[in-house]
Amino acid sequence: MRGYSTGSWAALVVAALAFVPGEAGGQTTVELRDAVDRALARSPQLAQAENALLNAETTRKTAKGSFLPTVSTSAGATIQSSSQFDPTLGQLESSTSNSTRASISANYSLFEGGQRFYDLQRSEADVGAASARLENQRYQVIFQTKGLFFAALATGDLLRVARAREDRAQQGLEIVERQVQLGSGTRSDLLRAQLELANSRQGVLQAEASDRAARFALGRQIGLGEPVSPSVPDGIGPRPLPLGEEEVFVLAEEASPSVEAAALAVESADAGIKSSRTSYIPSVGMSGGYGWNNGEWALADGRTSWSVSFNASYPIFQGFTRSVGVQRARESYRVAQLQEVDARLAARQEADRALQGLRTAEQAIAIALESVGVAEEDLRVITERYRVGVGIILDVLASQIALTEAEAGLVQARFDYEIAWADLESILGREL
Repeated sequence: MRGYSTGSWAALVVAALAFVPGEAGGQTTVELRDAVDRALARSPQLAQAENALLNAETTRKTAKGSFLPTVSTSAGATIQSSSQFDPTLGQLESSTSNSTRASISANYSLFEGGQRFYDLQRSEADVGAASARLENQRYQVIFQTKGLFFAALATGDLLRVARAREDRAQQGLEIVERQVQLGSGTRSDLLRAQLELANSRQGVLQAEASDRAARFALGRQIGLGEPVSPSVPDGIGPRPLPLGEEEVFVLAEEASPSVEAAALAVESADAGIKSSRTSYIPSVGMSGGYGWNNGEWALADGRTSWSVSFNASYPIFQGFTRSVGVQRARESYRVAQLQEVDARLAARQEADRALQGLRTAEQAIAIALESVGVAEEDLRVITERYRVGVGIILDVLASQIALTEAEAGLVQARFDYEIAWADLESILGREL
């Protein structure tokens, strides 16, 4: 991709309209990196992705815990009263009895057909997928923030364009007024110049409203309830892409967070199939316990007991739940495979779209720069012709409008370029 030298590009920017924000007017000024950091710190979408990762890590911890025995303990004391009829005395006699007890028990599953291993494998894949989705969401927030940041810069430039149009319209009106005074201008020329000035003022009002809305949107993105003035970042404009086209496609298909998440989802679904099949295998477990009890409230002279037992179980019929579980796991695996293939194709498509957007915007910038220069020269010539009485006011107004459109086109082309660059970074999951 063709680039520009620092000196030549700086000259073009100064000559033809750079990303210069409008007057801050006491507003907060923010740099691009600071805006991105603020947006990442307060993004609700990113917080949801972080919570999903935390849940996946919790599930993995539970899967690891299934390899350990379960241990429980209990203790208690009882006071019991009873009444008995004493035939000798011919009356009811009351008595009380006390007892204390304590026990500890443990259970451990010796064999479950490998279900715990498959569940752990699935939870590991789920953690990886959640981490990839978190990274993907992170770059989506960055892309959104950059879009709002450059949109605020662009609206500031468009406001400058609108004010430049107003200045030219005012100058044109003054020229027409002089021509009318000299007798070479007509009443119609004066009215048309006044109309262009009114239209330019209306354009300034609309540009001011758009600029404030864009700055307010940027403020919301970074957690401020006020318009924010973006500062011009270094190194914007057409620049060499550090990767070739094929490298971009390879990264998009293999290393982008969305593709990585889809691939790990396939691993999780595969482990899910294996886990569901273990329901057809018998399970073997063991349990043991140690107990103590005493018929008195005392810790000495109690009776102790212990036990160890082994058990095996195999459900013969469970109402087709096992076969249904395996079938569902297989379908989930098939869907995950299709989603992975589609994610790779989508990443390649999106990368190509961003690349084409970069190339188109770069060419559009070059064309727009040339158009601005041509329009400026045309306006100068047409204005001078009208000043000496060989031109008409309609040509002057048309030339003024053409220059305004060329300047606005340059702003839009530069905005499109920066957005395409940020879009490509979000697709690849890395800064370029």
